[in-house]
Amino acid sequence: MAVFVYAENINGVYKKAAFEAVSYAKAVADQAGETVTAISVNPTDSSDLLYKYGATNVINIKDEGLKSFSAKAYAQAVSEVANGNILVFPHTTDASSVAPMLAVMKNFSLITNVLEAPESQSPFQVKRRAFSGKGFMHAKAEGNGVIITVSQNAFGVKENPVSGSEEVKNLSVANEDTKVISHEQSSGKLDLKEAEIVVSAGRGMKGPENWGMVEDLANVLGAATACSKPVSDIGWRGHNEHVGQTGKAISPNLYIAIGISGAIQHLAGVNSSKTIVVINNDAEAPFFKSADYGVVGDAFQIIPALTEKIKAIRG
Repeated sequence: MAVFVYAENINGVYKKAAFEAVSYAKAVADQAGETVTAISVNPTDSSDLLYKYGATNVINIKDEGLKSFSAKAYAQAVSEVANGNILVFPHTTDASSVAPMLAVMKNFSLITNVLEAPESQSPFQVKRRAFSGKGFMHAKAEGNGVIITVSQNAFGVKENPVSGSEEVKNLSVANEDTKVISHEQSSGKLDLKEAEIVVSAGRGMKGPENWGMVEDLANVLGAATACSKPVSDIGWRGHNEHVGQTGKAISPNLYIAIGISGAIQHLAGVNSSKTIVVINNDAEAPFFKSADYGVVGDAFQIIPALTEKIKAIRG
């Protein structure tokens, strides 16, 4: 039986998280000697983008009632077309709210924040993040089937081109739980959840007027910008940039923290980063204990110099 994967799109456009989920599903399917069927709701992008990462079949759900997102309605739609016993979701905000509802509908096990390909498939056992990212556990699924969410930037996007076919399913799912009043979407900025490099700063920047140097460093690195909770609380930066236990949990390849002390609440959202670099003038800042590399010094001198050095190297 095919392995199914939910290929999330934003306004019809596939994002990196969708390709990572399909890549993961392909690894699972290869272990089981099966194929991958991707499901998407009202996509405008070509299914060729999903074949590229291993989806042999693509089911495009067409439903005007699903133009506004509702976890319950999306779960119902996916339930109507997914007949496999392994379903893969990206661990995005929307997909992570669909997955548990679908698990209840199908009476499947649910394993979230998965990091690696399964250790075994009978029983299904896999490594996942636990305790707000501070630890790992090996979760085992029991029952009729399993739904998993793949932690972003953990497994990676892996090309595995196949010849694929597309099927359109016209549905009419009731979506009475959600009424969208307005829709605002940031543009021109990298998605924090998908960014491979993140430059973040805290109250050590002393004020919003000094954020230009943070953005300059991010620009030369091709990075997204982020901030600590106190910074967003006092209005220096928007809450959409807040990373931490009560903000966004991220797992970039490189996380640069400038003027952030490293409270446990902040670490909970970033300690899954592959490499952490801390820049702080306080040698006793707790963040240094979790850093791969640390620089003790004045950020107002270090950041401009670092930015210029990177510019020179990159020509």
